[in-house]
Amino acid sequence: MRILANDGIDPIGKKLLEEAGIEVDTNHIPQDQLAAKLNDYDGITVRSATKVRKDLIDACPNLKIIGRGGVGMDNIDVEYAKSKGIAVENTPASSSQSVAELVFTHLFNGVRFVYDANRKMPSLGDTQFNQLKKEYAKGIELKGKKIGIIGFGRIGKETAKLALGLGMDVLTFDLYDIPATLKLELSGGITVDVPITKVSKDDLLAQSDFISLHIPFTEKPVLGKEEFEKVKPGVGIVNCSRGGTIDEDALIEALNSGKVAFAGLDVFDNEPTPRKDLLNHPKVSLTPHIGASTNEAQERIGVELANLIIGNLKN
Repeated sequence: MRILANDGIDPIGKKLLEEAGIEVDTNHIPQDQLAAKLNDYDGITVRSATKVRKDLIDACPNLKIIGRGGVGMDNIDVEYAKSKGIAVENTPASSSQSVAELVFTHLFNGVRFVYDANRKMPSLGDTQFNQLKKEYAKGIELKGKKIGIIGFGRIGKETAKLALGLGMDVLTFDLYDIPATLKLELSGGITVDVPITKVSKDDLLAQSDFISLHIPFTEKPVLGKEEFEKVKPGVGIVNCSRGGTIDEDALIEALNSGKVAFAGLDVFDNEPTPRKDLLNHPKVSLTPHIGASTNEAQERIGVELANLIIGNLKN
């Protein structure tokens, strides 16, 4: 058995596969060469960079399994692969904590103007330090504020837990059922069930001081011009889910008008080449799609993915 880990795999996951008698190739094959070369493998693992679409699946009838290291599978034609008898697996739980922590990295960045200070301070003139100090004295605390979480799957729940730990009020909206309570772990192994406030999308937009997206790719943006007209003035927006879930034109317009105070973005429409006016906007905190990119998450992903592949190929 041979597996192509085209977007890489944690060494521990690779070791588990090899101990199970599976050869693992971690050499990256460019997308335009995959159709010609993937027939040498029984399976492929990807992150978000490699696309496994219908044409590639048709060109590689040898494939037995496609593994996605992460949550969303919008870069894979999942149903078509399954119709061809190919197993498709992902690791939705492994990166939740890392993504949730990045959400709050952007939130803290936003409420204390860290993103702006990091741009301006290296080139300060003699008289500008105190000027910036006065300007940034208008920061706010997260405690006591309302965070609206759109999409309440695994990552949405982890984001809510961090928010509750900071003393924030959590509002949730999802197209699917939301649990009435969320189990919160305290120090000393104590757990408590905290009630969850479920609201309509319009109520979430109108009431939230901050909004965080945790949804898969959608054909139509979840936050567009119409939605930005409904948000609370001065709201902060964070997107660590998928590019395309926010209308970037509408976001820039809302940032320019002051309707949105700041945005924290880890994902973009045109990755890996996001639009320059968004990257250079003075009210945007930026990261290059690194939500799941922590050592701990990558190890968990590698182990989970390896075990899923071993189980499927043995069967």
